Amino acid sequence: MHRTSMWGSMRIRAALAVVFILAALSLGGCGSVQERVTGSASEAPLPASQHAAPAAGDDERAGAVSEEGDRTVQSITLTINGTPYTATLEDTEAARALAERLPLSISMSELNGNEKYCYLDEDLPTSSSRPGTIQAGDIMLFGSDCLVLFYETFSSGYSYTQIGRIDDPTGLAQAVGSGSVTVAWE
Repeated sequence: MHRTSMWGSMRIRAALAVVFILAALSLGGCGSVQERVTGSASEAPLPASQHAAPAAGDDERAGAVSEEGDRTVQSITLTINGTPYTATLEDTEAARALAERLPLSISMSELNGNEKYCYLDEDLPTSSSRPGTIQAGDIMLFGSDCLVLFYETFSSGYSYTQIGRIDDPTGLAQAVGSGSVTVAWE
């Protein structure tokens, strides 16, 4: 009888350990699921004309697309508290899927004093990797639906899907502030 209760006790401990590990993993990277974005009229996709190659001298506009070697480079603008930041999107499925949803105006929550995040209504394609060092201005996807804007440089063991990068993150930490912030993505 002692063996049966010992095995039952070990099973319970193992199950509790698995639950604890899963709970800890779900808390890392992005805040709670309750902070998901709700759709709004401003989330309509960009017209196809804004995905086309720019006219000569038009490289600075939001949504500009240019060819660099064999890869397509697309620029977007993030406006944070009235300050515009130009960002270059990666040539990835996730970045293209995000660009198709623009323009967006989303409330991004604070996490860890180094990032703003927001859960999207729909998943984006993933191709995650561990960047090791996160740079101020990096735009990444945690999981398949958590859009993250980093405003400080630090080391991380988490995995992310690359979306893009703010070209010049000077003043970004001051622009995003210490709490939630609304960011217009165009």
